[in-house]
Parts: sequence; C-alpha cells; structure tokens
Amino acid sequence: MAHPISGMSRRARVLSAGLAAGALVPLAATAPAAAAAVPRVTCTSARAGLAAKLTKDITEALRNRRGTVAVGLHDRATGTTCTLRATTSFDSASVVKATVLATLLWDAQKTGRALSSREKTLATSMITKSDNAVTSTLWRQLGAARVKGFLRAAGMTRTVPGSGGYWGLTRINATDEQRLLALITGRNTVLTDASRAYLLELTGKVIPSQRWGTPAGAPSGVSVHVKNGWLQRSAHGWRVHSIGAFKGGGHDYTLSVLTHGDSTMNYGVATIQGVARAVHRDLAPAAPAAGRYAPTITPREASVAVPGS
Repeated sequence: MAHPISGMSRRARVLSAGLAAGALVPLAATAPAAAAAVPRVTCTSARAGLAAKLTKDITEALRNRRGTVAVGLHDRATGTTCTLRATTSFDSASVVKATVLATLLWDAQKTGRALSSREKTLATSMITKSDNAVTSTLWRQLGAARVKGFLRAAGMTRTVPGSGGYWGLTRINATDEQRLLALITGRNTVLTDASRAYLLELTGKVIPSQRWGTPAGAPSGVSVHVKNGWLQRSAHGWRVHSIGAFKGGGHDYTLSVLTHGDSTMNYGVATIQGVARAVHRDLAPAAPAAGRYAPTITPREASVAVPGS
C-alpha cells in the first residue's frame, strides 16, 4: 500500500522506485530535467472566447515548469477540448489501476456476473488506497489477454500493458486516458451503467492524502472523482499523474495531466495542480475562491515493501 511518510531513509528512497510498478527499479543519479520550451496547447470550444482563455492560462501555468507534461481536457457542457502532447507516452504508475478495475468490470459483464465480495474488497483497496499488492493480485487474475481485450474495446489503441507483471510500467498517454474517462462518465456500449457507477463510486472515495492533483481548484458544486499515480525511475526522474472527472452544477468535464522528468514527487504534484486550477477557474469562473477544492494534505514521497528486498 502506498503510505505517505516523512523523513525517508536512503533505503526507503530506493524502494520508492517500485512504488507503482510493484517491483524494484534501480535508481541512478540523474541531473534535473531542463526547463521545457513553452508548451503548445491546442483548445477548441463552442463557447466564444473560452478556447483562447484556456490556451493562454494552461500555457501560463506551465511556463518555466521543468519536465514533460501532457494534458487532455473535455467539457461536455461547453463542447470544449484541450490537448497538449496528446500521444506522448508515459509509464502509468498507479493511474493504470482505473483501467484494471474497468477491465475487471468489463470482463464480468461478458458473462453477466456481478463482482464477488472478494473482488469488491480488492477493488476498493486498489482505488481508494492505491494498494499495490491487491492490484498485482487482480492483474494476475485478469491476465494480459483480458487487459488487451478491454483496451481494444475501449479504443485505447496506444496503451501498452506492462510485461512481466509490472503493471505500473504500462505505457499510457493523455488521449487514451481521456477515452477511459469518457467511458466512465458517459453512457456507452463498453461499460454498463452499473459498471460506470461503481467506478465513479470508488474514484469518489479516494482517501484524503491521495486527493491531490486534478481536483485542485474544482468548484464546490461538482462531484470529484480522481485517480493518481507516482513513480520514480533512473530515467525521467519522477512520473506523477492525475486523472479526474467533475460533474454537477451545470458542469461535466474530465481532465488528465501526465508528467515525467519531475525532480521530486511534490514538484510534479505542483505542476499538475497549477494546470488544474487554471482549468477549473476558466470552466467555472463564477465560483468563489472560498468554495474551491483545496487538497488538505500535502503529498510526500512514499515507500513500499518490495518482495525479496
């Protein structure tokens, strides 16, 4: 289980390399990533002026931020989309756990069965607490063929499952994460209404210490659904990701922000939250500052026990 801790030892920092992948990945000394060029954000909208506003504000939020950032946004209410590095590939870390649950539900649908009490217990721990061990259990239960089958059905054509049981090394991109969120939040032929409701229920109950990222700055009138991921490796430093869905008070939008090349986990979180605040502010400009969601716990680097270590 991913438990935030303070005062990490060197050994704990090394163990953190396997945080989301469920396996130890050797670390090497790396220089901080160079500041990226001003990103080119592309937005379109049916609401006059909104695309230009979002383009400007997301770009400004990322100005002088180091590392590589990808963004996907879709707002059904205003017919708005924004993209940045839409097909750039990242190690998934724990964000893939939403795909694991979607696969489990999709597979159960095919035989018309409900999830067992055991599966529900595992799924709850996987999503709400980001439990790595139970994710490995479900990943083994499903197997590569079922995961790939769901990805085909979902149209997530550029997502590549991690091999050798390393689910945290699944390769993802903002376009496919937005496709997953669209399936979770809107009626479709891939996931039933009951499956979607279960996914929304669990992503709406993530523990407070993991409700950072895309929810930052969300207006109080929306429901918040989130799944985050974080992982350190020798190349590209920290990967820190957040995908979220927000609905209510006339709003209905999804946001994915994926990053790597972060010097620390908190640096990646800050990058994501800068983008999120800009998006929420532009989509819900009338919401008072006092009513916007602010993560209550600052995330910290975490360690995980790795089998055999």
